[in-house]
Amino acid sequence: MATIEDVARSAGLSRTTVSRVINDHPYVSALKKRKVMEAMEQLGYVPNSAARSLRNQRTGVIAVLIPRVMNPFFSQLIETLELAASESFYQLIICQTQYSAQKELTYLNLLKTRQVDGVILTSAENDWGIIEEYLDYGPVVLCNEFEEKANVPMIFMDQKEAGYKATKHMIEQGHRKIAYCCGRYRSNVAAAREEGFKQALFEAGLPFDESDSYREAITSEDGKDIFQMIRQSQNRPTAIFTGSDEVAAGIISEAARCNWKIPNDLAVAGFDNQVITELMNPRITTVEQPVCEMALKTMEIMMSRIRMKQFSGKEMHKFSMKLIVRESTKLQAELARIPY
Repeated sequence: MATIEDVARSAGLSRTTVSRVINDHPYVSALKKRKVMEAMEQLGYVPNSAARSLRNQRTGVIAVLIPRVMNPFFSQLIETLELAASESFYQLIICQTQYSAQKELTYLNLLKTRQVDGVILTSAENDWGIIEEYLDYGPVVLCNEFEEKANVPMIFMDQKEAGYKATKHMIEQGHRKIAYCCGRYRSNVAAAREEGFKQALFEAGLPFDESDSYREAITSEDGKDIFQMIRQSQNRPTAIFTGSDEVAAGIISEAARCNWKIPNDLAVAGFDNQVITELMNPRITTVEQPVCEMALKTMEIMMSRIRMKQFSGKEMHKFSMKLIVRESTKLQAELARIPY
């Protein structure tokens, strides 16, 4: 069985340097860290996590709170977070809140009881005043979510820009009655998207009709229900901007079953650029979020906060979006003129 001395010898470094890398010391160069990790992999050396925890008074575990495991956006986010965490010899535990404020508090208590070293919140179900109390016990980082009152790091995409650009695109296709669809109605993420949606309408001189708004839509089944509501409407919209590729796929699937043509009868835009967008017929126009970049920045900040024992302090890192235009909002003749 390999020892720390074997790792040091293989890496050509001192035992102290290897120990610093294993214990995530902040003052070790990237080159030395890489040499140690390569030596550990070659030798099959596994650090004693229990001993490290006792020395550092750390658990080596970070909790990631997500609303739905089945949402592909969060699956992709978790994958990148886990890979980044493992580079610092940390493990993740995934906590599904299902949008429950009580479940969120239960998982936040893992920080209070010293079962985790930090918490990543991808959605916030409780008022910030309640969540803030947990900063006495460790760092909390918001990823995907943002809250103006929060005195913690926030890593998120410009949701207002996303809502604006997706809606403007459909207006440019000639649509004058556009429906709006969102998941959690009261979330800051949904509110920012809706603000961008309304801004695009306002600039085009178009009204916002609340009767064309569909709230709390999360799954493909919700999308199917929304299509039927649109189908039965007396004054039907000709386009819809959804907050989810799942919902958009449900709308398109149900439309096909009812012999509607997409986008001729109804243009549909999704959100997140998940795999399903390329598998549907027609392929779905969608907003692409920089998921990997957001996850890497989140873990970088979390590791820094744990090392420095800095549990509060506001940081805002806003990422830009990309609109991916496909056949669900544009006719083939128009698509041919789009440069890729």
